[in-house]
Amino acid sequence: MRTPRMGDWKRTECRALFRSVLTLLCVGLFCAGAPAHAQVTPAAGYTPPDDTPSIKFGTVIYTDFTWTDEPEILDVNGDPVDPSSFNVTRAYINVTGNINHLISYRITPDITRQTLTGAGVTLNDQDSLVFRMKYAFGQFNLDDAWKSKGSWVRLGAQQTPYVAWMEDIYRYRFQGQLAVEREGYLSSSDFGLSTHYNFPGNYGDVHAGYYNGETYARAEVNDQKGFQIRATLRPAPMIGWLKGLRITGFYADDHYAQDDPRKRALAAITYEQKYVTVGAEYIKGIDQISDAVNRVRDNTLSVWATPRLGKGWELLMRYDTTQPNEDVNATRWRNIGGVAYWFKTQAPTAAASLLLDYEHVSNDVDVVAGTPPTRRPEETRYALHALFQF
Repeated sequence: MRTPRMGDWKRTECRALFRSVLTLLCVGLFCAGAPAHAQVTPAAGYTPPDDTPSIKFGTVIYTDFTWTDEPEILDVNGDPVDPSSFNVTRAYINVTGNINHLISYRITPDITRQTLTGAGVTLNDQDSLVFRMKYAFGQFNLDDAWKSKGSWVRLGAQQTPYVAWMEDIYRYRFQGQLAVEREGYLSSSDFGLSTHYNFPGNYGDVHAGYYNGETYARAEVNDQKGFQIRATLRPAPMIGWLKGLRITGFYADDHYAQDDPRKRALAAITYEQKYVTVGAEYIKGIDQISDAVNRVRDNTLSVWATPRLGKGWELLMRYDTTQPNEDVNATRWRNIGGVAYWFKTQAPTAAASLLLDYEHVSNDVDVVAGTPPTRRPEETRYALHALFQF
């Protein structure tokens, strides 16, 4: 009799998870579709769902002017200068719509700086901004089946459970990424299958998915898949001063290769009210990129607040600290401060803002070990950031 191998167990686990997700999708779609065909008389007060196909267009633009105080760079004459530049860091074209009340979709390309190299590649090729696909998914709405508005199943390139959700609370993604994304723990998008459920009474939600694990910027490179889940609780959604409190847990289980883990565990707390929004998130990671290297355990803490001064004015205050390897006595700190003005808009999906900000990064982290080791330089930047969204 053949002895079971780890690979056999892994395949059995994957098949079981795939069957569970497929069963959930089929049951949800069957239940969701049932009310659409029910014979209901006008006297019952029933309004048939709107199955008219629709399509909508929107845009998101992040642009800035940034002046870097340190580190300096050398110009073509070898003289040290403080670099500065106008930039466009995000340009979305959002295409969203419905096929019917049960099925919707979203397509969103994003810009990136092209980094082609090799024979025949010109300087213009290297420096061009190009569009790549960030979101492209179909969504099966399960509101009818689960009696919970905002419940669905998605398939395709889509938001991962944590980053995009937290960005909606933080609101200052146009200044820079959240700490968990900037430090390389998580990505805002990946290819996969996920489901979302809102608890009744606005007590919170759960979002779980099964993804490639390589993010939207890369193709799948192995047979491993990543599982991610976020659960958020609103302890007191009906109590005025407490309804803005949310407590969140997140977990990601993935592998670079079999038995080489890529795991994330995160806890976060946020509080929103009329005069301020505050948040704190702590994440721990375990990474082993191959059997040839040791496992690395790291952690990051990020604390931020956005006090509202009235008449559209806000402050941004944020502090991040990262320990890239818990076995090494080295830490990286990031301080961000700024003042923003948010323009009045009529549509809830529209936004426009200007942010004047300062960012400083202190590095007690070595780039190359040696005697003496090469130390990462200090980073200081001043910028005017702008957001345009509709």
